[in-house]
Parts: sequence; C-alpha cells; structure tokens
Amino acid sequence: MSLLRSFIAIELPAQVCDAIQKQTTRLRQTLGDDLVRWIPTQNMHLTLKFLGDINTSHLEFLKQLLAREADSHPQFNLQLGGLGSFPNSRKPRLLWIGIQTPTDLASLQKSIEAGTTRLGYEQEERAFSPHLTIGRVRQTVSPQELQKIRTTLDTIQLGNIGIARVDSVHLFKSELQPSGSIYTKLFSAPLSKS
Repeated sequence: MSLLRSFIAIELPAQVCDAIQKQTTRLRQTLGDDLVRWIPTQNMHLTLKFLGDINTSHLEFLKQLLAREADSHPQFNLQLGGLGSFPNSRKPRLLWIGIQTPTDLASLQKSIEAGTTRLGYEQEERAFSPHLTIGRVRQTVSPQELQKIRTTLDTIQLGNIGIARVDSVHLFKSELQPSGSIYTKLFSAPLSKS
C-alpha cells in the first residue's frame, strides 16, 4: 500500500506571486531567516482541503470528485491584501496574507469538504479561514525575538496586493524535505466558464 501526503488547493498566477514577493520584501528583511522560515513564492497556494496521507488507490476517486465539483462552480476572482498571524498576534506561529472571501470561494470549499467527507476523509472542525501562508515562526525563537516579530507585524502594513483569477483547482502531493516541502501537481480540474 502506497501513501501520498496530499491536499486540494488553488494555485496563484505568477504575477500575483511576484507582487507578494515585492510587497513582503521589507518584512522578510526585517525579520530575516533566523526568526522565520519563509515559504518560497512558488509554493504559495490557497488550501481548500488538507487530506493528509492518502492511499494511491483513492486517487481516481479524488480526481472524479474534483472534476465534478470544479465543473459545477464558476470561475471567480480573489482579492489579496493585509497581513496577520495564527493563532493570534500575541503568539505568532504562522504569518499570512489575507484573502477576501467571495461567496464563490466559500461555496467551492464547502462542496469539496462535503465531497471528501463522503469519500471517508476526516471533516475539518475549524471554520474555513482563507489565507496564504508566507512564513512559519521558528520554534527556537526567544521571548525577545517573539516581541520583535509582534512589533514588526504591528508596524508593517500590506495593502492591496492584487487580484488573482481562479479558473481551476488542483490536487497536490506534498513531500516533506529538510529544505522544505516540495509540491507536485497530480491533477487539475477547470472551473466552469459560465
């Protein structure tokens, strides 16, 4: 039995990734690589459903589900902007860029969640909170370094970064490496043009 760590996500256009890179340069320079492990822009995506380790024999079912759900949802635009952290600003562990949630995105995510649950995947307990992860705070940071991160997040504001056209959804495989995750697209399903 072969397992693949996988997730369903929306990929961002190259021009939006470039805009994110430009707008976060000051933030990256201020905090550096010692405090935050930055996500390479080519790895940035909007996760709709994290599946975890799946049996390769389930791939065909997931592809069929994705094709069906994508075909029943229209293409839409995402507005990107703002900066935040999870779980909160007092204890930042994950740094993110915000996404305004159009009803089309919420509807697509909800139907993918319901479909994967029907296939036997665990239902996500937390409410869908669309964001782009740009960095993970290193676990070795001191209380003083954590304060520097909080202060930086309070002082650096990211305005409107851009609009991304969403015309498809993708099934990705994630391989964990010491240098970071490597994502490989396994399947893409176009959204409806109507």
